[in-house]
Amino acid sequence: MATRNHDHELLRYRRNQRIIHALLASSFLILLLSGLVLLWDPLSVFASGGTSRLLHRIAAVGFMAVPIAYLIADREGAKELLVDSFKYDRDDIEWIKHMYRYAMGHATEMPPQGRLNAGQKLHHAAVVIVSAAIVVTGLAMWFFKSGLGASGLAWAAIIHDFAMLALTLLLVGHLYFTFVYKALSGMTTGYVPELEAKIEHSKWVEELEAAEHEAAAAKEVPSA
Repeated sequence: MATRNHDHELLRYRRNQRIIHALLASSFLILLLSGLVLLWDPLSVFASGGTSRLLHRIAAVGFMAVPIAYLIADREGAKELLVDSFKYDRDDIEWIKHMYRYAMGHATEMPPQGRLNAGQKLHHAAVVIVSAAIVVTGLAMWFFKSGLGASGLAWAAIIHDFAMLALTLLLVGHLYFTFVYKALSGMTTGYVPELEAKIEHSKWVEELEAAEHEAAAAKEVPSA
């Protein structure tokens, strides 16, 4: 697939990556809303009949399927995301030190970044860890409820609820930066403006350009 189009845009998210993102977002939102219905008294009227509990469990299966689906649909992309989310260099550390500037909408003069900036790495790392807590405690309450005992069940519920709260806060932050930097089109089309990419992800753009130059040079080499 071409890394750029005719509108001076670079491909940042492949189709399968966007589908996985949609699966994660939709399953989490259903988990959140159905969970609120189960836990919050003002919404308990919607819990009658067991529909909300059924929706919660269906969404839970979709949520747990995300990493498996990612590995099947885009193994290299999944590996790259996981490794990059927990790998930080000096530029990342410097970026984190000046994160407040980026949070205020000032992306210029920030330390050079790769395909993911340090803030996105922190976000993805936190999502992985918090999601694991949600899945483990959710499975414990779903399938091993009788073996947990009253105390174990209470702790599982507390950890589960706080992990969902943490993931909700991460979502709010994600949406904030999405709208501040007008990044929604990147996930709907897969492409981002080349100029903006050079400002926010200069090291990634340099890697793409180097790969393009190598590919062009290889085509120019006459076959034996």
